[in-house]
Amino acid sequence: MDIPKDPVILLSFINTKLRDFYPSLEELCKSLGIEEKSLNETLASIDYHYDSTVNQFL
Repeated sequence: MDIPKDPVILLSFINTKLRDFYPSLEELCKSLGIEEKSLNETLASIDYHYDSTVNQFL
C-alpha cells in the first residue's frame, strides 16, 4: 500500500488507521507492509511518538 510521504499527512493517515482498524502499531505495520522503525523515525522528525496506551501518535 502506498502511504503518504509528507510527515504531517502521514501522521493523520496512520492515526486514523490505528483508531479505526488496528489494535496496535505492530499490527498496522505488518498488515500494510510498513517498516515500524522507519515510520517511528519519520513521525519523530515532527515531534510525534507512538503511545501504546492510547494507540496513537501524540
